[in-house]
Amino acid sequence: SRLHGDKTFLVYEDERFAFQDHWRAAAAVGRVLVERFGVAKGDRVAIAMRNFPEWPMAFFGATAVGAVAVPLNAWWTGDELEYGLRDSGASVLFCDAERAARIAPHLRALPDLRHVVVVRADEEPLPPEHQRFEDLIGRSGAEAALPAVELAPDDEATLFYTSGTTGRPKGALGTHRNICGNVVSLAYGNVRTLLRSGQKPPDPTAPRPQAAQLLSVPLFHATGCHAVLCGNLAFGGKLVMMFKWDPARALELIERERITSFGGVPAMVWQVLEHPDFSTRDLSSVQSVGYGGAPAAPELVRRIREAFPASSPGQGYGLTETSSVTTLIGGADYVLHPDSVGAPVPVVDVKICDDAGREVPIGEIGEVWIGGPNVVKGYWRNPEATAESFPGGWLRSGDVGRVDEDGFLYLVDRAKDMLIRGGENVYCVEVESVLYEHPAVMDAAVVGIPHKVLGEEVGAVVQVVPGKQVSERELQDHVASKLAAFKVPVRIELRGEPLPRNANGKILKRDLKRELEKYAR
Repeated sequence: SRLHGDKTFLVYEDERFAFQDHWRAAAAVGRVLVERFGVAKGDRVAIAMRNFPEWPMAFFGATAVGAVAVPLNAWWTGDELEYGLRDSGASVLFCDAERAARIAPHLRALPDLRHVVVVRADEEPLPPEHQRFEDLIGRSGAEAALPAVELAPDDEATLFYTSGTTGRPKGALGTHRNICGNVVSLAYGNVRTLLRSGQKPPDPTAPRPQAAQLLSVPLFHATGCHAVLCGNLAFGGKLVMMFKWDPARALELIERERITSFGGVPAMVWQVLEHPDFSTRDLSSVQSVGYGGAPAAPELVRRIREAFPASSPGQGYGLTETSSVTTLIGGADYVLHPDSVGAPVPVVDVKICDDAGREVPIGEIGEVWIGGPNVVKGYWRNPEATAESFPGGWLRSGDVGRVDEDGFLYLVDRAKDMLIRGGENVYCVEVESVLYEHPAVMDAAVVGIPHKVLGEEVGAVVQVVPGKQVSERELQDHVASKLAAFKVPVRIELRGEPLPRNANGKILKRDLKRELEKYAR
């Protein structure tokens, strides 16, 4: 970030931080971690907060001194945050006041957590064992230098939590190579889009206006961190942050900050396009609209082209386990292949395999396997899951797709029993397990309900224990008391008869999903 000097890097509300401000703050975080907290290479440093400017300061300060950054889902409940902190063995937590209050009742269950640093808590009374971010950075000196730590490309750097086959989140253990390789892949994708569209890439030595990107997705996801944050840091782009996603505010910021790129998940793009303020704002600065993390209807490509004629729509495909980018598509390719998620970037290999792991012929459907330097090392302290999901260095994505003769990937289904609500993964087993805890629930199945904006919403079908009474609202409140709000079913059908099953006793979720389509919005 020092390379970009006094150019604006982070914008939050009316606050602005130059790249050099970010450098000084991140270096100060690194010194505090090493010299005051005793953090050594490989120790875990967790981050749980909204998209505040302090998030990247903590992230880069930790990774620059060899610690493993553990971004935790800020939507999680106290129980879920406790799990992430305990499973990772984090010794330091950077959080905002809201997350600090949420985790406070769980601190006694976290003996490894020695330091809690709270950002933006000026008006909040803090427990004596908590420390304010501003106080620590203020005492570290304005021109702090990073401690000397030797780092190698394959040293561990990140631990992003993702849903797993047991319903409990698993930590995907990433490296510095994963972070830096993804940035290069993003640069490649931009140039490829221009060349495939008949345009010349810009002269890298010629001065050009600063790019500006609206950060509309959480930094605790691979897209927000690996693609948006690291990409803007590397290429000198301005990153405009929001307290929370709001399409009206997004339109205001696009106009005010002359945003050149925005997106996130398809739901957010739809919300911007359909907002009543859309026609009243000057959006002429927008040059690209990109998204990922959820299926996008080909109709969205057409709408983007109409609304932003000077822009290039695009999307990518990847997973937490692939450090964001696996395939990219944009420009002319996207117009010609609107139902594809693109071609693999050069250093990444994609193959389609059958159930036995054998590669199938071009055009046939199978499971998407991914190999390359973007794939993480494996799952944190989970050798069984690592062996199952990473055979021979490949990642079994769990997604079902096909590849055409030109190398474009098409997804035809997603990971078994996984649904995606507005870009947030919801693992059905986790929600079902909570439903089963209610004494009136005999059987339960969680499936996705189609939603035009969010992609899917969470739905459930429950068989009630004979003789017991329970309402839909009571079960929704029960789930809400255990899990984050985005995992709570918006519809729960209550039945007295058994749920449909096949000969092996497995619930026929496809049938149930078809039945719940009547609630689609």
